[in-house]
Amino acid sequence: MNSDVKILIIEDEGAIRNLIATALQTSGYMYEVASNGTSALLLLSTHQYDMVLVDLGLPDIDGVEIIKKFRSFSTTPVIVISARSNDEDKINALDEGADDYLTKPFNVEELLARVRSTLRRTHYLDNKSNEEEHIFTNGLLKIDYVSQSVFVAGEEIHLMPIEYSLLCLLAKNVGKVLTHQYILDKVWVNSIESDLSSLRVYLTSLRKKIEKKSHEKYIQTHIGVGYKMVRVVSAEEKQKNE
Repeated sequence: MNSDVKILIIEDEGAIRNLIATALQTSGYMYEVASNGTSALLLLSTHQYDMVLVDLGLPDIDGVEIIKKFRSFSTTPVIVISARSNDEDKINALDEGADDYLTKPFNVEELLARVRSTLRRTHYLDNKSNEEEHIFTNGLLKIDYVSQSVFVAGEEIHLMPIEYSLLCLLAKNVGKVLTHQYILDKVWVNSIESDLSSLRVYLTSLRKKIEKKSHEKYIQTHIGVGYKMVRVVSAEEKQKNE
């Protein structure tokens, strides 16, 4: 099965590039490599990949800029592998279209787990619409499960697959507090301890995208426990009920 998956590695450090390549090859994945942003963008525009692994600190073009340009024409999953470890860098990369973020130095088994999880999640989203009701609405928030589109105040917002998975999970449990572990088990599939930090980053990014358009708080944080989507009554609904 893995032999059908082709991954592009964008990494300028030879030792790390070889480490990732060896790990992917051992696990049966096909791969290609790019050592700088210019060659990476050329490959991305001329070849089809099932996933992209990208370092942010490239010598010619910042990795975030590569993600931004790639997202203008592709929804292929992107995992960042970077030495930049602060939340601001993570949120910036996620906002521009990354699906996951792994901090250097990293464990090879963790990298492979994230690759498997992301591929599984993408496959799950591709098939999920057959099991869903067509539309979910909550105040100004609307989810179209068939097209996997999300709208706020009538305007479509762009979510990465993991953000979309989180939103759908919360939407299906409106008013219910979901624990960190429950969310990790459902969304990450094979969750590991370090994913809790990633969960917080993704929720921050998701909230920002929704609240920027709606000016309403849809997701509550229950400190030390988890998260909950609250039912929001829009101004139009309030007028109807008056």
